[in-house]
Amino acid sequence: MIRNSKSRWGWPSKALHWLGAALLLLLIGHGWWMTHMAPRPDRLAHYAGHSAMGFDLLALTALRLLWRRMQPVPNPPPDSKPWERWSAHATHAGLYVFIFVVCVTGWVTANTMRTPITTDLFGIPFPLIGLDRSLRGWFEVSHKVLAYVLGAIVVVHVLAALRHHFLKHNDVLRRMTWGVRLP
Repeated sequence: MIRNSKSRWGWPSKALHWLGAALLLLLIGHGWWMTHMAPRPDRLAHYAGHSAMGFDLLALTALRLLWRRMQPVPNPPPDSKPWERWSAHATHAGLYVFIFVVCVTGWVTANTMRTPITTDLFGIPFPLIGLDRSLRGWFEVSHKVLAYVLGAIVVVHVLAALRHHFLKHNDVLRRMTWGVRLP
């Protein structure tokens, strides 16, 4: 099934979701590792790879939002309470907003390095943002703090999916995966 329906996600939505999730988790883990564990001389190479992945996550998220805009969103489970529907909408909105804000602050940080980083993993150039290098510290700290907030929202999202699956026994998690029969 390519298109979403009122009861299921289509395979493009699932693929965009899981590819974005993998990139996001990789970026959060790599960002923490490169700033806390990587030897100082190797950090510039890590920044370049991290920035390139971040550019791709930004493009993928834009594509995902375009696809979502053109598709119906499956209905919430019938037993959902109003607070659950509200919190699901708030969490999804928070995920998209923070992914964009974290990617943009990272983009600015990458552009204010001595040698600006301006290509993604595939060598596709991203525009250079001409900002004063003196702003780099502020954007770098903002990027880090916002990434931690995004990580917390991801944890809430995962816990909610697990709650639906293991405690509420509905199909919210199953309809975003492959190979699992829906009731």
